[in-house]
Amino acid sequence: MPEKLHPNVEKVAAVLREHGATGEIVVFEEATPTAATAAARLGCEVGAIANSLVFDADGEPLLVLTSGAHRVDTALVARTVGAAKVRRASPDLVRAATGQVIGGVAPLGHPAPLRTLVDTWLDRYETVWAAAGHPHTVFPTSFAELLRLTGGVAAEVEEKATAG
Repeated sequence: MPEKLHPNVEKVAAVLREHGATGEIVVFEEATPTAATAAARLGCEVGAIANSLVFDADGEPLLVLTSGAHRVDTALVARTVGAAKVRRASPDLVRAATGQVIGGVAPLGHPAPLRTLVDTWLDRYETVWAAAGHPHTVFPTSFAELLRLTGGVAAEVEEKATAG
């Protein structure tokens, strides 16, 4: 790892240490702004990438840690959290809620705890990769550890197709 890390990455690393997480932060030369890019660089399935997506749930930030294998169904998430409306957060809300920029939002290291849902799909993978506070960084973790680190709730966030 480089000697000097971005302050957001330093904060994420400190929170990981404080909570006994053993995964080491990986720093890439270039940004990994998408799950597909990160998976290609790591040599893993795209589903093992935990995207940290911030949503606006009736005016409050909601963090959804979702598998890179699918999109979040905002209507399903709204029903899950009891919100009238859930929509993608503006870049300003993301920055205010997390202190981080889109493309590098970590599941932790935020100014204050965020209400968090953790996609049950991530439990299919022994190792899950999440952003570490900057678009050039990721860290290995697990579904169970993400629940523990974030205080999140396990939830399905992609509505399944029904047979007709």
